[in-house]
Amino acid sequence: MQVSDKTHDTKGLAILAAVCAVLQLALAPNIALGNGRANFALVFAACIALSRGGSQSVVCGFFAGLFFDLTTTGPIGLMSFVLTVTSYFLGSEQRNRMSGDFAASVAAYSAATLASTLVYCLAMLLTGNSSSVVDAVVFRAVPATFLSIVAFLPFAYYFSRVRSSSALSGGHFSRRGI
Repeated sequence: MQVSDKTHDTKGLAILAAVCAVLQLALAPNIALGNGRANFALVFAACIALSRGGSQSVVCGFFAGLFFDLTTTGPIGLMSFVLTVTSYFLGSEQRNRMSGDFAASVAAYSAATLASTLVYCLAMLLTGNSSSVVDAVVFRAVPATFLSIVAFLPFAYYFSRVRSSSALSGGHFSRRGI
């Protein structure tokens, strides 16, 4: 028997969304490496996909990407599409992959971040928002991937260590044999 608290899950989702939105608006534009900036919308979508999975992660990825698109100068819908696809692949197992497995969640996120950032930057090249392939890949995609991975580390630590240990001690538990 597994007991889950739906209001706690919704509050956690809302708090994570608010934190990532504030960081995307306040911190990401001010910290740059080359032309790359951290993508906290991707961090939010990946946290939901890796911790919950399923259709909820795809919907959250879509709205996180739409938020990103509305707060930047890129084409509307591009990051929304990229994060929807990324959330689908990261959340395809429909289980909590972050619980207690820090290294595996960071590795999955790193691969997904590199792929999604490359797709986004190359699409920006095709739309004329980037001047060359070198600018799109070397000066935008690689630094943005690095900064996004660094931005994901505290969230991954929280979801893999802090939240999983508190979930075992109360709130979410499972009992077998009864």
